[in-house]
Amino acid sequence: MVTLVVAAGWPLLLPARFTLGPPWLVPSVELLLIAAIMVAEGGHVDSRSDAGRVLTLVLVIVLVAEAAGITTRLVVDLSQGGPETNSAADLLRTGFGVWVYTIVAFAFLYWRFDGGGPQTRRFEPHEYPDLAFPENLNPRVAPPDWRPEFLDYLYLGFTNATAFSPTDVMPLARWAKLAMAIQAAVSLLILGLVIARAVNILK
Repeated sequence: MVTLVVAAGWPLLLPARFTLGPPWLVPSVELLLIAAIMVAEGGHVDSRSDAGRVLTLVLVIVLVAEAAGITTRLVVDLSQGGPETNSAADLLRTGFGVWVYTIVAFAFLYWRFDGGGPQTRRFEPHEYPDLAFPENLNPRVAPPDWRPEFLDYLYLGFTNATAFSPTDVMPLARWAKLAMAIQAAVSLLILGLVIARAVNILK
């Protein structure tokens, strides 16, 4: 829940021109969706009801769409020149903000779609996982009833964005392979362009 609220407010830390529409629009939509999910789920965000599943899916779509939008804005500014590209500090701050937002967006995507979602993973787990965590591959390192929680997916999002490849979590489903490939490519693009431009500014 805390991560969701932070994610909703994160775009407000970026320059206004990086948001889709007015700066308050996407955060307001995300906060309304979070509130609706909490009401539908009785204070939880693990998609227990049909309404909760639909609302959670919409929230993930909004997060990913916003991540795509701000990433595109950053890449365009880096290639064509933008206000934040005149200062190394502003560029690094903005680039870091965009990078973190993409990590959170992909973490929620993995959390929502892996194994059919948190509710399915808990009560009707699939025979074969979409994402194989070390605890899945080696049951001796985890309790018998272990299942991934959101923090595990946030860790996956972070390591995939820094290593640009699977580390300890293996994508088995094709959608997972595609999502992780896209995230790695986006992360490489952001970090590569931002660092290169910042170094050029400092010269």
